Amino acid sequence: MNKGTWDIIHAQYITSAVRADQYPTPPLIEAAFIGRSNVGKSSLINSLCRRNGLARVSSTPGKTQTINFYGLQAKRTTEGQEERADFYLVDLPGYGFAKTAKTNKDKWSGFISKYLSGSDNLGLVCQLIDIRHKPLDSDIESYHWLLDCGLQVQIILTKADKLSKNAAMAQKALFKRELGLDDSRIMTYSVTQNTMRSELIGRIMTALEGHY
Repeated sequence: MNKGTWDIIHAQYITSAVRADQYPTPPLIEAAFIGRSNVGKSSLINSLCRRNGLARVSSTPGKTQTINFYGLQAKRTTEGQEERADFYLVDLPGYGFAKTAKTNKDKWSGFISKYLSGSDNLGLVCQLIDIRHKPLDSDIESYHWLLDCGLQVQIILTKADKLSKNAAMAQKALFKRELGLDDSRIMTYSVTQNTMRSELIGRIMTALEGHY
C-alpha cells in the first residue's frame, strides 16, 4: 500500500524544563534537536512547523538555556483514511556555548546529558551542523556520544542555501566520510526550500513510527 506523505499541521509551545520532574505530561514520543549555538536551530524549527516565532531566533549564540518542549501533530492520508500522530519536538540548548561562564556550561551540559541519556520517550535526535564549515571536534564528539547513549541520530546540515549545489554536495560527502554515514542518516536543509522540509518530516516520522 502506498502510504500518504506526513505533514505538520499543528505546533505549539508546551513548557521549558531543566529537571525530569518538569518534563510535560502526558508523555509522548519525542524528537530532539541539538547543535552548536549558531547553527540556525530556531530558524529550522520555525520552518519545519511553519510557525514564525515559535522558537525564538536570537542573534546571541547560546540564548536557549532550557529544554523547550513543543507539541506537534502530524497528519497523512492513505487511500482516503486520515491518520494523525502527536509528538514532542524538543529544542535542546546548543553546545559550544559562546560568552558563557564555565559554571553555566557545566550546569547546562549536566541537565542536557541527563535528558539525552535518561529519556524513555526519545525516538530520534536531530543533530544540526552548519554545512559551510568542516566537521568540528565538538560536532564529532557529540555525535559519537549520542550513539554511545544508544540513540538514533539524524545529521542535518543546515544553511544549505548559503552554498552552491556542487559545494553543498561536496560538504555532504565530507561529513559522510568523517562520520561514517550513509544517505539515510544525513541530509541537507534550507529554510527556503520546501522539498527539504517534506524530506525531514518524513525522516522524523519514519523514526518515530515504531514507538507508537
